[in-house]
Amino acid sequence: MGHSQAEKAATRERVLRITSRKIRAEGVTRPGIAELMNEAGLTHGGFYKHFRSRDDLITQAVAFALAEGTAKMERSARKNEQDPRAGLIDAYLAKQHRDAPATGCALVTLGAAAARGGQDVKEAYEKQVRTYLDLIAGLDDDAEDGEDARAEAMVTLSALVGAVLMARAVDDQEFSDELLETVTARLTGHASHDTVPAP
Repeated sequence: MGHSQAEKAATRERVLRITSRKIRAEGVTRPGIAELMNEAGLTHGGFYKHFRSRDDLITQAVAFALAEGTAKMERSARKNEQDPRAGLIDAYLAKQHRDAPATGCALVTLGAAAARGGQDVKEAYEKQVRTYLDLIAGLDDDAEDGEDARAEAMVTLSALVGAVLMARAVDDQEFSDELLETVTARLTGHASHDTVPAP
């Protein structure tokens, strides 16, 4: 790859990274092209060197945001060598994760957008759900067979995403904390997770 092509690829990734954070924090309808380009240090006209339209950018940014979570989930699981599944759950349900939607799991923030989105967005969301299910199922040493592990992974992932979604949405801080702590306790058998880095 030549220098100019490498530079173009790096610029494109920077725009995707900025956009992915914006849409996780503010939703897919709000950020405009001018705002995003300004934050990336580019002109409005430079946008079309990288993307066909705003919809093209948003679709790619959704896929980028979703895929970005895989490495974070894997790192979270590896932090607890004795019980990787508990490590993943602790990190996902940490207050730090709840309080950082712009860098947190896109399954939580982009679910509604995916439900209303086009085929590309739905496919990206589905791909990430399946990836996470495979990851979680692979951490379940107690499952007797693959079907048990997959079913347990579905329950676990649904609880993780739902708990963070509700914990962010409610107004009462103590109630929000209780949601995270209770779901953590039910999924892992312990409630302390405040010191675990967020995914």
